[in-house]
Amino acid sequence: MRVAAVQMCSGADPQRNVADAKRLVHEAAAAGAEYIQLPEYFVYLGPESGYPRSAETLSGPTVRSFQALAQELDAAIHLGSIIEPSETPARFFNTSVLIDRSGALRGIYRKVHLFDIEVPGEVEERESATIVPGSRLCIAALGPLEIGLSTCFDIRFPELYRQLLIGGATAFAVPAAFARATGRVHWEVLVRARAIENHAFVIAAAQAGETVEGIATHGHSLVVDPWGEILAEGNAESEDLLVMDLEVGDVAKRRAQIDIVGLRRPDVYASPVERCDTVTTGSAHSPMMQSQQ
Repeated sequence: MRVAAVQMCSGADPQRNVADAKRLVHEAAAAGAEYIQLPEYFVYLGPESGYPRSAETLSGPTVRSFQALAQELDAAIHLGSIIEPSETPARFFNTSVLIDRSGALRGIYRKVHLFDIEVPGEVEERESATIVPGSRLCIAALGPLEIGLSTCFDIRFPELYRQLLIGGATAFAVPAAFARATGRVHWEVLVRARAIENHAFVIAAAQAGETVEGIATHGHSLVVDPWGEILAEGNAESEDLLVMDLEVGDVAKRRAQIDIVGLRRPDVYASPVERCDTVTTGSAHSPMMQSQQ
């Protein structure tokens, strides 16, 4: 299956961002991509004060126009994330929208883990001040792939991806606007780790460069195979387009070689964690007693 990760340099102008996204989607489709993924916050990447005017519902003009485009190009389009109004005044969802090649909505995922971090002198952010977290995981079938949806900061939470694996996912979508400060150390490691520990493809379309307001993103969009090998990588500062053929059978091959599902021990994981540094005197099972036997 031929897939594309679209790397963008979005800013605070939704009209320009959407035009750029459509141009790049056309390029990806012309290169034969059947699944095209845009990055997180592709419509608007700017100050939180601009969220109210850039927010749209799932039936708004941006989603509708990309539904028509998916039909026209006969390709699935993953709208990395849009700012969606919530029922809470002045707060929004960070929402991924997956459109199939017929133009139908196939997957809706609202970002579960919000970017609330404080690395003094490097990056401080509180996404939860304006974004409401989602509470549901999502997998969608697209041709031979079962795609588990996630967004950016989710990549730091392996339990989310393990749940998607158990649910049947063979690939993970990770649209991102990963911070430059942490991305230079963590981005590649985290993306490859999620691929390796689940033997799944990871398609990670990212934002790149720095906006006029000073939002600095890492770039380096990635497509990674189920063995952790990087199949394609974007640059650090400018828009980019990664188009790659995935050997879908590699998922089953690698999972047969290392049975990461069958060898799990959920019975042990559900047990309370014991303190191993406390030895009960006289216990035949304690390390001290065993060493004396």
